[in-house]
Amino acid sequence: MQKLILDQNFKGENYTANRLARAEYENCIFESCDFSKGYLDNQIFLECEFIDCNLSNTNIVNSTFKEVKFSHCKLIGLAFNTCNAFLMDLSFFDCNLSFAIFTELKLVGQVFMSCKLEEADFGDCDLSKSKFDECNLERAVFGRTNLQKADFSTATNFSIDPDNNSMAGAIFLKDNLEGLLQKHKLKILK
Repeated sequence: MQKLILDQNFKGENYTANRLARAEYENCIFESCDFSKGYLDNQIFLECEFIDCNLSNTNIVNSTFKEVKFSHCKLIGLAFNTCNAFLMDLSFFDCNLSFAIFTELKLVGQVFMSCKLEEADFGDCDLSKSKFDECNLERAVFGRTNLQKADFSTATNFSIDPDNNSMAGAIFLKDNLEGLLQKHKLKILK
């Protein structure tokens, strides 16, 4: 049984060399902490918040994230597909999630707000009813992805093949439809 750590604030800590103690963290706040290229594997985070943290390329294998908020964080290359998917509940605001891997995850209703998702991999995901609010999806991968009722109305730079994804009820603005037609190499004038 892991140690339980409740209602703690961790500020300005560097966990790149010395790892965060293995525990179950509940209602904790991590602010301006550096976990990059470190180890957060086999951890449990419940109702926690990460603010202005760097978790780029951190090992999160078998970690649990339930009701966890990430704000203004660098999460480059994070392999969310290696986490414990049971009860996974994440929210992202103004985060850099470039090269993050979400393959095969069930992220129904997931909200990404003002995030950079360049080359993120959403292959085989269930992103139904998700919202990509003012997100940059340049070269993000969508393949065999459930995007039913997903909202891309304010997203930019996406390229999604409607023939290779479930998209019934997905929301787009007429000004950003070209991202659905790129495979046809059409010239779209404004």
